[in-house]
Amino acid sequence: MPRPGRLVGAWSEDPLWARIYPHLVDHPVLGAPMWRLGLGTDITRLYDAAREIGVLPDGSRVLDVPTGSGVALRGLRPGGHVDLVAADISPRMLERSVAAARRWGVADQVTTALADVGQLPFGDGTFDLVVSFTGLHVFPDPHRAISEMVRVLKPGATLSGSALFADDFRGVERRYGLVHAAGRLAHVLGPMCSSADAVRWLEAAGAVDVRLEMSGGIGWFRASKRAG
Repeated sequence: MPRPGRLVGAWSEDPLWARIYPHLVDHPVLGAPMWRLGLGTDITRLYDAAREIGVLPDGSRVLDVPTGSGVALRGLRPGGHVDLVAADISPRMLERSVAAARRWGVADQVTTALADVGQLPFGDGTFDLVVSFTGLHVFPDPHRAISEMVRVLKPGATLSGSALFADDFRGVERRYGLVHAAGRLAHVLGPMCSSADAVRWLEAAGAVDVRLEMSGGIGWFRASKRAG
């Protein structure tokens, strides 16, 4: 069995990358240039996407999957009244998410769920917002994950997220393929999918107004569940 803290290994084995990633996010002076160099994108887009959580009406329900180390929780406002479910297949990631919620002063708005995104333990139409930041590429079945995330949305509600996509990159952007290869070798990336696959699967699952914008090696997507 892999030793705790090693760089490679499945997420359930708590690889070292699970600690490096949130450190980069929490320290943009270090993280911003690394994101720009390795992925060709702006890390501040992640912060902007998370802020949507904090402007939801009181009583809104949010699903964050995979929560990882709780990156999305920075969008919650201390003293707010949003019910955020932090879901992950890894108990260690849920522990990190709880620690992040305490650090940000929003623990009263966060509950955790040990869950497989391929079979989410929530009813249809449960959430007002589902967020999945830099997570789709780690799932073993991204198609199934997309279907499940749309299923648990309320009609008219929004799915927002970002992911590495296995598109046909050319020129200097071919370096993103090297990132993918290294991630698969380290067992921190799943089979992945292309941005076109993701759009097609979102629409097939009942999403409308699907938007997916590539920014370097990261695709930022947003869609709503068909009303009615």
